Amino acid sequence: MPRRTATVDLEPIPVTHRPGTRLLRLFTGLACYGTSMAMMVRAELGLAPWDVLHDGLVERTGIGFGAVTAITGALVLLCWIPLRQRPGIGTVANVFMVALSVSTALYLIPPVENLPVRVALLLGGVLCNGFATAVYVGARLGPGPRDGLMTGLHGTTGLSLRAVRTCVELSVLLTGWLLGGSVGFGTALYALAIGPTAQLAMPVVAVRTPHAR
Repeated sequence: MPRRTATVDLEPIPVTHRPGTRLLRLFTGLACYGTSMAMMVRAELGLAPWDVLHDGLVERTGIGFGAVTAITGALVLLCWIPLRQRPGIGTVANVFMVALSVSTALYLIPPVENLPVRVALLLGGVLCNGFATAVYVGARLGPGPRDGLMTGLHGTTGLSLRAVRTCVELSVLLTGWLLGGSVGFGTALYALAIGPTAQLAMPVVAVRTPHAR
């Protein structure tokens, strides 16, 4: 018999449903997400596509990585307007919390020269990123700016979500690389591992849809 794939409902639900638990999950997930970004930056073995763009902008502007992350997130949110996307608490929190946590983690994690330690940071960063994505998305308090951009383009253009995501991330990756962002083995590893890692964690951490009374 064919094996069935478990599906998880990730549509936003009112914040009034279990607010304390869900907000804790949201902020924990975003803090871990920012930390995972910092781990990959310190590994210096290649970054995720959006972080390649952030890194390239840091190289060109001299602004801190966390600040660039926040500015980029805010600009992406402006792109939601013509796409008629509606932000949630999680959307706004994403912009500020990720910027704060990545800046804090970069301050606490010193630059590393030892290759085995850098590889460990990369592997840990990718795994942490996948788990953190599942935790904050699974809180169902609104998508992050970049996630909402992709779903908005999907709804507007009629293209598949996979096609939209591929086009957006390749465009971001190319732009970041041209700006001098870090591309390497870690970039390919992230592309291959982030989806399966988040998918494995999602059924465990996602908030279930409340039953109607």
